[in-house]
Amino acid sequence: MAILSSEIITNLLIIFLTLVAVGAIYFKWSFNYWKRKGVQSPPASIPFGNTGGSVFRKVSLGEEVKNIYDEYKNKGLKYAGMYFLAKPIFLVFDPELVKTIMTKDFQYFTDHSNYVNEEVDPLSGHLFSLKGLKWKNLRAKLTPTFTSGKMKMMFQTLVDCSDELINIMDKASEGKNAIDIKDVVGRYTTDIIGSCAFGIECNSLKNPKSDFREYGKKVLELDAFQSLKKFFSMCYPEMLHIFKVAITKKDVTKFFMNVVNETVNYREANNIARKDFMHLLIQLKNNIKIQDEDSDNLKQNSNSGEVGKTLTMPELAAQAFVFFLAGFETSSTTLTFCFYELVENPDIQETLRQEVVDVLEKHNGKLSYDAIMEMTYMDKCINETLRKYPPVPLLNRVCNKTYKVPDCCLVLEGGTLVFIPILGIQRDPEYYPNPDKFDPERFTSENKSKRHAFTWLPFGEGPRACIGLRFGLMQTKVALAILLKNYKFTLNSITETPLTFDAKSAVLSVKGGVWLNAEKLRE
Repeated sequence: MAILSSEIITNLLIIFLTLVAVGAIYFKWSFNYWKRKGVQSPPASIPFGNTGGSVFRKVSLGEEVKNIYDEYKNKGLKYAGMYFLAKPIFLVFDPELVKTIMTKDFQYFTDHSNYVNEEVDPLSGHLFSLKGLKWKNLRAKLTPTFTSGKMKMMFQTLVDCSDELINIMDKASEGKNAIDIKDVVGRYTTDIIGSCAFGIECNSLKNPKSDFREYGKKVLELDAFQSLKKFFSMCYPEMLHIFKVAITKKDVTKFFMNVVNETVNYREANNIARKDFMHLLIQLKNNIKIQDEDSDNLKQNSNSGEVGKTLTMPELAAQAFVFFLAGFETSSTTLTFCFYELVENPDIQETLRQEVVDVLEKHNGKLSYDAIMEMTYMDKCINETLRKYPPVPLLNRVCNKTYKVPDCCLVLEGGTLVFIPILGIQRDPEYYPNPDKFDPERFTSENKSKRHAFTWLPFGEGPRACIGLRFGLMQTKVALAILLKNYKFTLNSITETPLTFDAKSAVLSVKGGVWLNAEKLRE
């Protein structure tokens, strides 16, 4: 018996060592993929290639890719390669090549690599992740919901949500309490998006533990396992399909699906029309063509014109979900970094405050859509914030079919994953001298004309550019106008400087938060 046991152990050990050897040989062969194509790439380590730091959450993926960009772009290269596990990834450095991929040759790069499985993960079927014809058709349907007319329609909702923001700041100012600005503006944008996307008063500013706030944070807080799933969803989505894996957590899916179903059923049963995104989605569900009508003409009938195949309830829920998620997090992230730079540069803060005051005086003290559009220095400050701190620090595309890279002999195979390192490009001193300096004047018309247009890409570009950028900018501007008009901000000593990025966050985020002091200004 002892001899038999010894033989079993020996055989198992041989099998194990053989598998290890085969795996090592496979990885070594895979890690030579770019070398065989004549493309330079950093040394890769088994098993995670060049992404071990971000997989183990020691550094954010955006920073990891930026480090590769800095090293290989400084060698004069227009592109390089990297790996996640054995997956080769093509990194594009040259703005002209980025432009070609995102616009001129878009037909080769129509899709994001993100995993979509509407059967097991219904909230994954949103516009950002959908592919091919399904994406194209949905994009065409949703585009009319983000016109300037629709933004004007929702503007008052944004202003109404600001009353409680003022109350919170007043209390902090009176008590001389430090403010975690990311938390406060995150609750503010949650209330706005909750109202505009779901027609629900979230009351996150009054109740920081509101359901919408908690579930919104839950989506973006990644533990080690969730982080690994995100990597696989981007690089090996076919494997997740085989095993029918859901990326969205079950309780998150249940919460948002229930909210959407209850909201839609209630509105339709009671013939309720509101000036919000949910109303526009319901119109699409009921096959009613959306037009850029006057904001008072909300209730339409089926004679308004058909748009073809209607939105199903799961599709409607997925669009509301991604609008909520992208809307509250990216805007609150932008506001957080913007306020940090304003307190670090008090002269810029004062210049921006004076613009807000001057424009509002021209509009009889009323904050309106037209007033916000006149705040041009605010545009520059926001653009510079997005330049230095893009909430989504890299874009991905999939090469759909064999593609010859212009002006060279390199051919990309169908299925190749492409990364566009936004953080690297937007902090490149070739395009932005002294890139760590916060300088809104980089975005004057004259200065913008001197550099390549595709060196500023926080919203992407081309047919897959962010559809909700108008809304995101609008709520960012409203918050800045309201807060700077009433308060002067300084940095609280709780803030850890220099800022470091949180490797556990799905978007660019500050580790430890940005803490401010608010001083109430006299009228």
